[in-house]
Amino acid sequence: MDRVLQVAVEAARAAGDVALKYFRRGVEVTLKADRSPVTQADREAEQLIVELLGREFPTHGFLGEELGARGSKDVRWIVDPIDGTRNFVRGIPIWAVLIALEERGEITAGVILNPVSGELWTARKGQGAFLGDERLRVSEVSSLEKATLVHASLGPVRRGGHWDGFLRLVDATDRQRGFGDFMCYTVLAEGKAEISVEAPDLKPWDLAPVKLLVEEAGGRFTDFAGAPSIYSGTALASNGRLHDAALRLIRGE
Repeated sequence: MDRVLQVAVEAARAAGDVALKYFRRGVEVTLKADRSPVTQADREAEQLIVELLGREFPTHGFLGEELGARGSKDVRWIVDPIDGTRNFVRGIPIWAVLIALEERGEITAGVILNPVSGELWTARKGQGAFLGDERLRVSEVSSLEKATLVHASLGPVRRGGHWDGFLRLVDATDRQRGFGDFMCYTVLAEGKAEISVEAPDLKPWDLAPVKLLVEEAGGRFTDFAGAPSIYSGTALASNGRLHDAALRLIRGE
């Protein structure tokens, strides 16, 4: 593991320890302007990540869910201190610390840590995707009728105007599971599902490390227009073999 990834893992573990203390004893929740929940755990965890990474990489900028953007945009860390805050506040142990490094518009390193289970997923551009020490590969399923589709909350998909496309995917695939958040992408990268769909209003900190994880596991990640972007608000990930077919169904082509 190189220095960039090592420091990012250390920061994720430290932030995870902070969040875990709140998770176990409960935490007060407030709502942001977009009605999404935020807690003191989110704020403290992100602040710690920024401090630790900033100490090691003082010229790097940051883009975080709670603290916003600061510093360089050419080379910056993208941070979600608690991906799955709604799970976090309900006591559901499916949430994660997400950290990614973006260099001139390309994600080059990614860390996903579930502090409750201790599971750690990492990816480095050109060096593969891993769960702990195990290298990950997407599945070889090549037909939609044998595929498993995973998704996040369905209300936003319907309200965002993507319902018909989603239903076409449901009808075309074998099984559907609603894991949500980071877990959509980790199960895909592990070869346990073939297609993941999320929409709309996704933020770059929701997607940065999972995009790289999927790609380094041999899969493909795009928005609903087919562009490999984390900035358009929609996300389609796949094992690669089914990506074009899934895009056509989403778009009604």
